[in-house]
Amino acid sequence: MTEQRFAKAEFAAWIGIFGNLFLAVMKGVVGFLSGSKALIADAANSASDVAGSFAVLIGLRAAKRPPDKDHPYGHGKAESIAAIIVSVLLLLVGFEVARAAVVAMFFTEGGVPVPDAYAIWALVAAIVIKEVLFRYKYRLGTQLKSQALIATAWDHRSDVMASSAALVGVAAAVIGGRYGIPWLAYADPVAGLFVAMLVLRMGYKLIMESIHNTLDHVLHGEDAEELVQTAQNVKGVITVDDLRAREHGHYVIVDAKISVNPRITVLEGHDIAKAVKHELMSKFSHVSDVFVHVNPYDPGFPYKSAGDASQDDYPTLLH
Repeated sequence: MTEQRFAKAEFAAWIGIFGNLFLAVMKGVVGFLSGSKALIADAANSASDVAGSFAVLIGLRAAKRPPDKDHPYGHGKAESIAAIIVSVLLLLVGFEVARAAVVAMFFTEGGVPVPDAYAIWALVAAIVIKEVLFRYKYRLGTQLKSQALIATAWDHRSDVMASSAALVGVAAAVIGGRYGIPWLAYADPVAGLFVAMLVLRMGYKLIMESIHNTLDHVLHGEDAEELVQTAQNVKGVITVDDLRAREHGHYVIVDAKISVNPRITVLEGHDIAKAVKHELMSKFSHVSDVFVHVNPYDPGFPYKSAGDASQDDYPTLLH
């Protein structure tokens, strides 16, 4: 793909790195000073996002490399692998946050401490920043067809939900401490546990989707219909017998079987195949390469040699 695409994707990854680093430090410091378990849990979530953004950046740079002898189809799947790494980090952080919340609720001597009220403002700032990052990265990831960027975008959205849950828990605990309602202090670690559940759910969803796309996923139905119609309309193509578009990260590689007039020369059939490849690659920016197999058209059986059929049995599509 173009250098401009990778430049935009890498810029977005760096924004994610610096944004998450700022939030992790801010929430960690404020969470420690205020005594909020939910805010500390949210800080751990942001810290994992820093590592995830680095994984995305490495994946983007690997995907940028051109095809070589060992990777003739390119390195596009590096982005899918980066998305898997982000998902695994989410799962690990989710388990750790859940463990810390359970310890705070059931194994803390002297009861659950009430966090200071200024923890609320840190969470409000985190929610605003994360929502802005989500909208920016999701729009750019969709535009650039980058699975890794879309994965980190949804990671930002999960952080918005997590920080919102933490905000409710911290606010409830602060209200309980101010008005002498001791049981409301448990709202803080309960919110931390809820954050963990959201992180685990998002991590599971992303890792299943990333693995699915890594295992030679092909476009189906309406996603491939436009490719088929474009190949069908190329002069000399009688019918498209089969077309498979395999996803390799942000691009696809097309394998097509077409039927042509069996009475034309090998050179003419080759020219038709070249025309199909040129048409698909020029019309669709996400098509990286096209491999075309030419079959002799048989009205009875598409893959069978025409044998002694007469010239009049076939349309004359080359002039």
